[in-house]
Amino acid sequence: MIWGTTWYAITLQLGTVPTIASIVWRFGLAAILLFIVSAVIRQPLKLTRAQHLAALGQGAFAFSVSYAFTYAAEGHVASAIVAVTFASLTFINLVLFRLAARQKAAAASWGGALLGLVGVAVLSGGEVLGAGFDRRAAMGVGLALIATTASAFGNFFAWRGQNAGSAAIPSTAWAMAYGTGLLIIFGLATGVKFHIDPTPAYVGSLLYLSIFGSVIAFGLYFTIARTIGYAMASYISALTPPIAMLVSVMFEGATFDWSALVGLALVLSGQLLLIRAPKS
Repeated sequence: MIWGTTWYAITLQLGTVPTIASIVWRFGLAAILLFIVSAVIRQPLKLTRAQHLAALGQGAFAFSVSYAFTYAAEGHVASAIVAVTFASLTFINLVLFRLAARQKAAAASWGGALLGLVGVAVLSGGEVLGAGFDRRAAMGVGLALIATTASAFGNFFAWRGQNAGSAAIPSTAWAMAYGTGLLIIFGLATGVKFHIDPTPAYVGSLLYLSIFGSVIAFGLYFTIARTIGYAMASYISALTPPIAMLVSVMFEGATFDWSALVGLALVLSGQLLLIRAPKS
């Protein structure tokens, strides 16, 4: 429910404030709140060198590169299209963890992930074709795919942190802090002006994205991923499109044809198959 609505909330961040600055405010605030939560629940904030390196990699990919491209993608296509594109995350996770960590998955898991990937292709392809091969639509889908791939690498480094013995909440707090720091460095190097739009829409969406979309959602996600595996947990991205599409229709005036319904059906079918797949 949270991630299904954050895609639209991101569109309220686009405008007078540079994208990099908006992401810095979002994850900077979220990192501070997660550090406070860690202290309250008495989880150690001190990490080992290996845990810090893992958090740095997680922050660089999951909270820096991924969201920079996500915000850019939403400037080109409807927020629901970006949400559905993220349904391919499970397939990319399976490939990445198979190659980098030698983790094997059941055939049904691969089948479910492939169904999700085909569903994304159908829906995204329909969007591009519907726009008459418009360069803007194609660019938006391409940026969303880059963001999804970066998110998968963020999952991999989160898994490395888990193997190094770091707790979920403190390591996520450090990862967000590192991602924020890297974006600040990039912003200063490229002349980004860091300011905030004081309008209710911007401030309200910023608070929603920081507290609900980052602190609560990512805190839950990385905790769940440590229990059931990152490929399985990442299929939550397949459950957000129906909500994201409804929100996009209501607030962005988006319209979807038969290809969107077919793509969504394939994504949800992949979800069902993945859940039923044997776990190892």
